[in-house]
Amino acid sequence: MATSAQLPPVSQPWVKNYQPGVGAEIKLPSESLVEMFERSVAEADGHPALEFFARRTSYRELGEQVAQAAEGLRRLGVKAGDRVAVILPNCPQHVVAFYAVLRLGAVVVEHNPLYTTGELLHQFQDHGARVAIAWDKSVASLQQFPADERVEHIVAVNLLDAFPTIKRLALGLPLRKLRETRSALTGPALGAMPWKQLLASGPLNDSHPRPGVHDLAVIGYTSGTTGHPKGAMLSHFNLYSNALQGEAWMHGAQQRKEILYAILPMFHAFGMTLYLTFGIRKQGLLVLFPKFDTDLVLAAMKKSPATVYCAVPPIYERTAVAAKEKGVSLRSCKYCISGAMNLPDHVVELWESVSGGLLVEGYGMTESSPVALGNPFHPSRRNGTIGVPFPSTLMKVVGMDGEGKDSVEAEVAPGERGELLLKGPQVFQGYWNNPEETAKTLTEDGWLRTGDIVTVDPDGFTTIVDRVKELIITGGFNVSPSEVEAILRTYDGVADVAVFGKPSERGGEMVVAAVVLEAGAGLDEAALRAWCKEQMTAYKVPVRIVQVQDMPRSMLGKILRKQVKEQVLPTL
Repeated sequence: MATSAQLPPVSQPWVKNYQPGVGAEIKLPSESLVEMFERSVAEADGHPALEFFARRTSYRELGEQVAQAAEGLRRLGVKAGDRVAVILPNCPQHVVAFYAVLRLGAVVVEHNPLYTTGELLHQFQDHGARVAIAWDKSVASLQQFPADERVEHIVAVNLLDAFPTIKRLALGLPLRKLRETRSALTGPALGAMPWKQLLASGPLNDSHPRPGVHDLAVIGYTSGTTGHPKGAMLSHFNLYSNALQGEAWMHGAQQRKEILYAILPMFHAFGMTLYLTFGIRKQGLLVLFPKFDTDLVLAAMKKSPATVYCAVPPIYERTAVAAKEKGVSLRSCKYCISGAMNLPDHVVELWESVSGGLLVEGYGMTESSPVALGNPFHPSRRNGTIGVPFPSTLMKVVGMDGEGKDSVEAEVAPGERGELLLKGPQVFQGYWNNPEETAKTLTEDGWLRTGDIVTVDPDGFTTIVDRVKELIITGGFNVSPSEVEAILRTYDGVADVAVFGKPSERGGEMVVAAVVLEAGAGLDEAALRAWCKEQMTAYKVPVRIVQVQDMPRSMLGKILRKQVKEQVLPTL
C-alpha cells in the first residue's frame, strides 16, 4: 500500500486554499493506536476523558479500565489477530472495549447495536468472531444465532453501570426525562458474562506484546461501492493517519482544551475516528450520548460547552432550532464538520447565525478511514462542495467507459464529470476475505475507486454530482438497495422489487421501494412496512412502497434501477 512518502507527483492546486498554518503533508505515524492511547493517558492523567450524563472518567481511570478489560479478554482466550465484535451505543464501556481489544493486538469489529439477528449473523459469518462485547439489549439477538454458529463468549454491557447516581441532578433535566432515559438504556441479558466481571481480574501485564503500526486494527462493515456489505480492513496506520489529518485540519485545536460531543455513533467510521482516535489523541473530553436527544445535548452545553460538534445536517438543524427556542448558547462550538450527506445552504445559515462559527462540509467513506476531503475552516471554504483533499491525500478524476467502468489512465479535463479516485495513508487495506471485491475497489498502485461521480474546479474544490454505486444515504448511513430488495422478495405476494433513494428536503434521501406483485396479490403498504421493521434496522425500512405493473430491464433481464427511479419519482 502506497504511503504519502511514495505518492506520485500530482498537481495539488488545492493546498493554496488551506487554512493558514495547515501543511500539505502530515508526519506519518510510526507507532500503533495503543501507544498513542497510552501516551495520552500518561500525559493527561487526572484530566477528564469521558462524561456520561454528568459522570466523568479521568484519563487515569480510563487507562486502568482498559488494562483490566484487556486482561479479562485475554483470559477468555483473545489473542493477537482475533476478531472481537463490539456491539454498543456511545458509552464509556465502548471506549474501554475499543482500546482493550487493540491492546491485545486483536481486531475490533464494530456493529450497529440496533441490527436484527439476521443482519448480525450475516456479518459474524464473515468475520468469525468468537467473543462479543454487546449492549445488554443486543444480547438476545446474538443468542438467537443457529446452534452451530453461536458466539462462544458474550460480555453484556449494562449502560446503567456508567450512569451517575447523585450527580444526575446536575443535568438540570426533569425527573421524568431522567427516568425515561434510564429505562431506555438497559434490558435483560441472561446467560452472558456481565461487563463488571470482565474487569474483575486485575490489569494486563505491561509486558504483554503490543501491536505494530501496520497491524490490522478494525474491520468496519460497509456497503462499499457495489451495494453488498463487506468488511473494510483498517490498520493502525490508516486510522492514526486519519486522526493526524484531522488534527492538522482543525488547526488551533489545543491539547486538553477541547470538548467533543460524541453524538455520531462510534460504530460508524466518522464517529470512530472523530472520538476514539482524534479525540483521544488531543486528550480532549468526550461527552457521550447513546443517541441524539436535543434536551440532553442542550443540558450538557450548560455544564460542558462543546468546542467540537460534528454531525449530519438534520442534527445541526434540530440543535440550532432548539437552542434558539430555549436560549442556550452554542457560541463555544468552534469546529463543526458535516458529513455523510449533502449540506443544505439553509442549514449552514441557521447554524452559523446561532453559533457564530463556520459549518463546513467534508467527505469520506469507511474505506478511507473515513475522511478524505473537507472544506477549510477559513473564508476560502465553498458551500455546496465537499471541499479539497486533506493533507497527504491525492485525488484524480477519471472518465467512464461504455460499460460504466472507470478507465484509471484516462483522467478527465478540469470541470468534466468523472469518478473520484483517492490515494493517501488513510486508504484501507482491502475487504476481509474478499480479494475479488478488493481488486474492484483498489487499483494495483493503491488508488481507491470511490464510486462517486464528481466535478472539480480549477482550485480543487470538488462537487458530487452522481454516484456510480446506487447506495442510498439516509440519516448518515448507507443503505444497500440489493440488501433491502433481497428481504422484500421473501414477502408473500412480491414478485420483484427495485429500491432507490428519493431526495429529502432536509438533505440525504428516503428509501423507496417499487414492487411488482404476483397475480391476485394486493398491496397493503402499512402491513408490508410493519413486516420490514421486523426484518431490518429502522433506517433501511422503505418510507414508501409503491406498486408498479412492470419494470424496465436490461437485455439480460436485470432491473434498471435508475430508470425505475425516473418513472416512479414523479408519482410520489
